[in-house]
Amino acid sequence: MADRLTQLQDCLDQLATQFYASLRYLSSHHSSSSTLPHNPHVPPFPATDTNPHQRPDTPTAFAGAQRELASDLVEKVKEIEYLTGTLPGLEKSEESQVTRIGKLEEELRMVEDERKAAVSEREECLERLEEVIGRVGRVKT
Repeated sequence: MADRLTQLQDCLDQLATQFYASLRYLSSHHSSSSTLPHNPHVPPFPATDTNPHQRPDTPTAFAGAQRELASDLVEKVKEIEYLTGTLPGLEKSEESQVTRIGKLEEELRMVEDERKAAVSEREECLERLEEVIGRVGRVKT
């Protein structure tokens, strides 16, 4: 499982992709009716179909798709808000965070000392084992 920041970045990437896909769908599946009020002094815009084989959706299907796209975007934003809310430190003061970091540093020093002691013990055991193996080898010859 990825850490929270990676999850948040992935969600933001997905949101950007959803925005793009939504805009692409809306621009390619709408009916070619004008949204501007009719002005007799301005000629109407020509229909610009980039793909002649693609037909616009029916108004009902288009409205349903709009609702679904909007719902998907809202869900992704809610997910991003949740991940943002779970990030550490948002509800804590700087002083408590500094105290927590100090405790973690002390804990890290203790664990590092334990690790060094274990490495030293391992090296001693390895030296004794090599001595025993050496003695066994000399006895056999």
